[in-house]
Amino acid sequence: MKEVTLVTGLWDIGRGDLTEGWSRSFDTYLNKFEELLKYDGNIIIFGDQKVIDFAKNIRDEKNTQFIVRDLDWFKNNEFYEKIQKIRNNPEWYNLSGWLKDSTQARLEMYNPLVMSKIFLLHDAKLLDKFNSDSLYWIDAGLTNTVHWGYFTHDKVIDKIKNLTNKFLFICFPYGANEEIHGFKYSEMKRITNDEPNIVARGGFFGGSKESISEMNVLYYNIMSDTLNNGLMGTEESLFTLLLYQNPQLIDYCEIEDNGLLVKFFEDVKNDEVVVKNKSKQIQLTIERPNNVGVYVITFNSPNQLQTLIDSMLLYDSSFIDKTKKFLLDNSTDLTTTPKYLEICEKYGFEHIKKDNIGITGGRQFIAEHFDEQEDLGYYYFFEDDMFFYNGSEQTCRNGFNRYVKNIFNNTLDIIKNENFDFLKLNFTEFYGSHDKQWAWYNVPQDFRQSHWPNNQRLPQQGLDPNSPNLEFKHIKSYRGTPYVSGEIYLSNWPILMTKEGNYKCYIKTKFQNPYEQTLMSHCYQETIKGNINPSVLLLTPTEHNRFDFYSSDLRKEC
Repeated sequence: MKEVTLVTGLWDIGRGDLTEGWSRSFDTYLNKFEELLKYDGNIIIFGDQKVIDFAKNIRDEKNTQFIVRDLDWFKNNEFYEKIQKIRNNPEWYNLSGWLKDSTQARLEMYNPLVMSKIFLLHDAKLLDKFNSDSLYWIDAGLTNTVHWGYFTHDKVIDKIKNLTNKFLFICFPYGANEEIHGFKYSEMKRITNDEPNIVARGGFFGGSKESISEMNVLYYNIMSDTLNNGLMGTEESLFTLLLYQNPQLIDYCEIEDNGLLVKFFEDVKNDEVVVKNKSKQIQLTIERPNNVGVYVITFNSPNQLQTLIDSMLLYDSSFIDKTKKFLLDNSTDLTTTPKYLEICEKYGFEHIKKDNIGITGGRQFIAEHFDEQEDLGYYYFFEDDMFFYNGSEQTCRNGFNRYVKNIFNNTLDIIKNENFDFLKLNFTEFYGSHDKQWAWYNVPQDFRQSHWPNNQRLPQQGLDPNSPNLEFKHIKSYRGTPYVSGEIYLSNWPILMTKEGNYKCYIKTKFQNPYEQTLMSHCYQETIKGNINPSVLLLTPTEHNRFDFYSSDLRKEC
């Protein structure tokens, strides 16, 4: 399970001394902070000694990391003097009537503090004792508008960690003409080359450790550039610039125009979250479970298995590092068993021994085995001679790329976002490819006649050069990984399956002799009925290579 840690901090910067409408006592902050600290998950807390002592009376060190950091730390920040120069400049604080009396204008430490949140989040990532997968900043006083029960009773953080692999902001609609939080609107339009109409909130944000590192650098650069040019709002202005400039790195969820974050947490609680991006919008259904399996079927050759594993480690090690792995050992040569066990122990595979139940028979066993795994929501299937390609050719015979970055994460995101039942990894296969509809050869004759009135008859022998083309619905790309939906046929080539897709293809209807052709025919007909939603990558990242040959007498289908 992914480990997520909340990061927060609290300092007394004198807000209780402001005029009505802007004033908030530090005792109020402490009371709301105490409510937040009822959350029983991991929290990293920044604050001066007084705040840390307060928190230590509430939190256990087992799930809390306390980091003493005085206000002087913010004063020693390289941006402190630049912030003060702008804050005391009439040209800035007279941009709008409200600005002169605001917290950011009146309080010396307000902007140095709030504009350092990403820096604090990054420091938490570096100092993290929990070995977290992701970290999210949360304002210490957030329970002033978001009831603490969302975190304690509703367990929303357990869902949030699976929303996206990108950095996540929460945004609200914002109409502006002159400024956004004190930042000149004309300059925001210039920097983003857009018309910003949503603003990212500063009360809750974050993501994976990798995304935090990326964001820390980008944020530093935009903060430096804007302050050097006399431009300043709050951290939310800078977050908004990042959002518009980096859609490839940032997703967001939109709340109501009142800006209250409670809408986001309510949506998370009810599994009604919509994850958006400045380049696209995705309706996200939070699926449970979210863990991923890898299944490999092998026969009489540990060398084939080792070569497959090596190819995964070279192409995308996540197939080995981030999965629960199973090896279906179908071997008849029992002298191979010790070597198989050695490989399984080295790379964390569970060894399942069968006595040559066949290729598709083994495939059916894997489907049934996966169906029983309550902790797995997805799995990748490979035969031991279908390696990731690590040769010199950049494209396959059909002109599709052989290499793509982050294929593991991207294919998982694609199948989740599009609600596909399965996603095949290869456009080009050993015998055929997805320009032709190979199910045509295998469906019943009456279906062939009704579905393809112009292609009713199979050839007497061999392949028909005029066989029907495969029909596509949509061609899309996700983070450089292109894919297509439509009438995609099922086969025993490398594939990513969902729990639901596996059930529809292999479990709901079982055949006494589950030949590959039979399953292809059945699943194609279900696809035409609208019961199965398949897809295939417009890539060819794997290659068939059986170098340890065995007698044809040993080959079994079922």
